[in-house]
Amino acid sequence: MTASLILFGSGGHAKVVLEAIRAAIPDCRVSVLDDDPAATGRTLLGLPIVGGRDWLETNPFRGSVVPAIGTNAARAALIEWLAGLDRPLASVVHPGAILSPTAKLGDGAFLAPGAIVNAEAEIGEAAIVNTGASVDHDCRVGAAAHIAPGAHLCGSVRVGARTLVGAGATVIPGVAIGADAIVGAGSVVIADLPDGARVAGCPARALRA
Repeated sequence: MTASLILFGSGGHAKVVLEAIRAAIPDCRVSVLDDDPAATGRTLLGLPIVGGRDWLETNPFRGSVVPAIGTNAARAALIEWLAGLDRPLASVVHPGAILSPTAKLGDGAFLAPGAIVNAEAEIGEAAIVNTGASVDHDCRVGAAAHIAPGAHLCGSVRVGARTLVGAGATVIPGVAIGADAIVGAGSVVIADLPDGARVAGCPARALRA
């Protein structure tokens, strides 16, 4: 039987996720949706965008949904809405990613090409470990968080829900970062950060409002 998935999103991140699906499950049938009504009728890498949330509410097809929205808050809102519809989420792991057999991957999570998730790490629901990023042993990455391309979490790091660890950033072992935080690209985080923190630099320091 041919696998079927619903890809929700049609931006740049959705392109990466769709290519990962094609690489991992070559014969998968993918239906593409987007929140923007103007997107309906356009295409994503050759696939038509067939509708939005209304399509999910009315279509009898009960396939799992891949949340392919790059913005953390929007992705979190989508998975909350999908839970109300009792729609299951599907995780996508690119064949070029490395996932430890002792790691845990939440529903709807995405591992991009070159991503590495090591021993007994936990990746939360709808979280992203992007291209070439690494999550070392015993880390905990919260729901709808994003570890951006080339970012590295050393061992036993905690990253809260909806937090962004920017491209090329490094978080040293044992550091805890709260929810809804933003770590700027290339930063080096050497101390715990509270919820909502905005930091950048080496070492990372709070940004002025």
